[in-house]
Amino acid sequence: MPLLSLKSISKRFGATAAVDNVSVAVQRGEFFGLLGPSGCGKTTTLRIIAGLETPDTGSVEFDGREITNLPPEHRGFGMVFQNYALFPHLNLFENVAFGLRARRGSTSDQITTSDRVNQALDLVQLSGFEKRRVDQLSGGQQQRVAIARAIAIEPSLLLFDEPLSNLDVALREETRSELRALVRRLNLTAVYVTHDQEEAFALCDRIAVMSAGRVLQVGAPRELYEQPANVTIAKFLGRNNLIRAMRLTSSNDAIAQFKTLEGGHPLIVEATHDQLMHLPVNKPCILAIRPEAISILPTEAAGENQIAARVEQIEFSGATTTVKLNANGLKLEALVLRTDLAVDHDCVLILPRNRIKLLREN
Repeated sequence: MPLLSLKSISKRFGATAAVDNVSVAVQRGEFFGLLGPSGCGKTTTLRIIAGLETPDTGSVEFDGREITNLPPEHRGFGMVFQNYALFPHLNLFENVAFGLRARRGSTSDQITTSDRVNQALDLVQLSGFEKRRVDQLSGGQQQRVAIARAIAIEPSLLLFDEPLSNLDVALREETRSELRALVRRLNLTAVYVTHDQEEAFALCDRIAVMSAGRVLQVGAPRELYEQPANVTIAKFLGRNNLIRAMRLTSSNDAIAQFKTLEGGHPLIVEATHDQLMHLPVNKPCILAIRPEAISILPTEAAGENQIAARVEQIEFSGATTTVKLNANGLKLEALVLRTDLAVDHDCVLILPRNRIKLLREN
């Protein structure tokens, strides 16, 4: 049985459907992500889980009981906000202790509180900083204080609302590794909101991709990256070459023949029986292939799915190079480690049949 279940959750703000019939299940011990662009409904969904918003319809269940209308202070969840929500008039110790004291209703259990605060600060590597003021801390340290405050209460569920978005790139990468290790060490269940797909892929066991208030697909990071369910997900998750094409053969076998609408290039594609059953011959469709899946050769060689192209642009990015190509009107990008090609050079592209995906429009 899932630890957390959202069942047909919807929430409107005026005429806007912030969350539209969302159902997800989070397993015990799972690091679960809500991923999507700004305004997709992921933060509202998180606030419904936390009890900070009440859904218009649907229910929230936790550990086998419904908590839809349970006040947030009675849920036992810890939450780390995007802006950290630290109290500038309190030192670091008092900030971390705040949640503990609020739950106990008094400061009588001072020894236990002190022990729990010190333990939390040790876990986030801030021992010895207890008397520091918030304005004496770096952004990364403030973020760690917010995490310490959330874990000090020993939460039954840990919620994150884009907690790394205010950090610079290097610190963000370092902190996310530490964060995942900490959640694993404490054997916590976490729900993590972000618009950054790289961050979600690095942290999460499974991810729900959201758009316009709806969940489009749920899966493990590699599954989402390699098997996007539709065009919207393919556009959002990484770079993708989206190719307009038309099916040529009527057989519903696992291999089908297509022709690109731009350039008229024949392509052999591996697709599932169900996908082909719902795609009539001569009906336009969308094929997708990742830039790193395309190989570039100087001349034609033996094999299938070869397309003659010309180099239009080369973008060097350090470890990788992006090559932008024109294949008789079909624009493609290839991502390579290095290239001896130059702009206006002719070449041959290979699009492996098992790396081309047949996508739904939405």
